[in-house]
Amino acid sequence: MITREQAEHFAREWIDAWNSHDLGRILSHYSEDFSMSSPRIVQIADEPSGTLQGKDAVGAYWGKALKLLPNLHFELQDILVGTDSVTLYYHGTSGMAAEVFFFNERHQVCRAYAHYA
Repeated sequence: MITREQAEHFAREWIDAWNSHDLGRILSHYSEDFSMSSPRIVQIADEPSGTLQGKDAVGAYWGKALKLLPNLHFELQDILVGTDSVTLYYHGTSGMAAEVFFFNERHQVCRAYAHYA
């Protein structure tokens, strides 16, 4: 079970990593085989399913996104805690977003789902 304290720590680290634009720091939160689903994957990575599998594929997508959005900045609005997941509600470059993160036994993100207003 994820505690509120663990969720808050993850949220701070995740937001700071994205705001640093340091791809290695961003990817450090994820397992090697994690999957990422987002409507933006369809647009930016040209993947019709909206899902990418593994750090290499997602890292390439995020690297491209960071280049396309040099002013990318996230502001955390709220943290929702589940049993094995955390949802971050934040204001991003193009409005409100929520991401749901599922964690493995090593406390790394193994699945993530992005939602946009």
